[in-house]
Amino acid sequence: MASVTFDKATRLYPGGTRPAVDQIELTVKDGEFLVLVGPSGCGKTTTLRMLAGLEEVNEGRILIGDRDVTAVPPKDRDIAMVFQNYALYPHMTVAENMGFALKIAGIHKTERAARVLEAAKLLDLEPYLDRKPKALSGGQRQRVAMGRAIVRKPEVFLMDEPLSNLDAKLRVATRTQIASLQRRLGVTTVYVTHDQVEAMTMGDRVAVLKDGLLQQVDTPRALYERPANVFVAGFIGSPAMNLMKLKIVAGGVQFGNTTIKVDSAVLGKTKDKQVTVGLRPEDLIVTKNEGIAVHVNIVEELGADAFLYGTAEIEGEKVDVIARVGSKSSLRLGDKVYLKPQGGITHIFDIASGLRLNNDAPKAAKAVADKPAAKKPAAKKAAPKAAAKPVVKKAAPKAAAKPAVKKAAPKK
Repeated sequence: MASVTFDKATRLYPGGTRPAVDQIELTVKDGEFLVLVGPSGCGKTTTLRMLAGLEEVNEGRILIGDRDVTAVPPKDRDIAMVFQNYALYPHMTVAENMGFALKIAGIHKTERAARVLEAAKLLDLEPYLDRKPKALSGGQRQRVAMGRAIVRKPEVFLMDEPLSNLDAKLRVATRTQIASLQRRLGVTTVYVTHDQVEAMTMGDRVAVLKDGLLQQVDTPRALYERPANVFVAGFIGSPAMNLMKLKIVAGGVQFGNTTIKVDSAVLGKTKDKQVTVGLRPEDLIVTKNEGIAVHVNIVEELGADAFLYGTAEIEGEKVDVIARVGSKSSLRLGDKVYLKPQGGITHIFDIASGLRLNNDAPKAAKAVADKPAAKKPAAKKAAPKAAAKPVVKKAAPKAAAKPAVKKAAPKK
């Protein structure tokens, strides 16, 4: 296994004026599952193909482990790639498809069969080893493509939107299997998708790209709770975050007929009279007459949840608003309601740059960080007690509980 490093790697296609991937700096840790996500045309697949050796690197370099592979041919990079289209040989059985790369590499037939069987057990493909691809479902074909990559035992797995051809239900089941399998194998994996829900549920870390530029790399939870800029805030989360341009007033920002409290130190970071405020749908609640007035366009019923989609007028502009209202809500098309924040995390962004202004850590993250700190002192105290035992010659069992008294005895 190995880490992967993009060191200011750039790809500019011939005749292009703007790089498809612009000086990307990114490190994938050994054994990590990293997801590249972003809208169509953002450069995520190009980044993956650069790592695979299928695209030229015009500037910068790419390393697998400590080895610079920028100019190394794809066959010598020790990577295995799973494509969006399964790329299976229709005339070969499942076993032959999975073992074909090993056959080309000159691996003995016995070892080849053993590796194929091992991968088939991992992927629940044992009953289908003698079938041809046409006799398999979409999900089974995708698992065969994954099995072909697994048998090679590469240093790095590359996956380019492998679930795009599956139906919604099968995608959910298969993405769980892929994530679970990667944890068991412990192979460094770079996974490309345009589906942010897929990225958030599968990746150890997620890298968000836009127009060839890396916007933010962090854990799914950190991306959700502390997006670095307006683009990440609007892209991560389903339904999307509400982004509103609000006027700065004394004590915070104007939100309809109420004020959202914002620290003056945060608002002092911008020279504009407005800021972009981000509010998740779950942060808004329905009130009688506080907050902003919203005209209901539709209520989306999802069984356990329901979401209100409406329109509000803020600073003379019409703004789309989404709020979670609960499955028992009686709201209907054409209703008028008031919405206001119910606490939670408020995201403040600069109007001009789009960058985040409040860099406060989420409460949940702070709580997790405090727990290890409380345990460390106890571990340090235990060590001196164990070390003090050899010094005591008499009444060791009784004196073991009083290390301070024992240390004083030799001084006398």
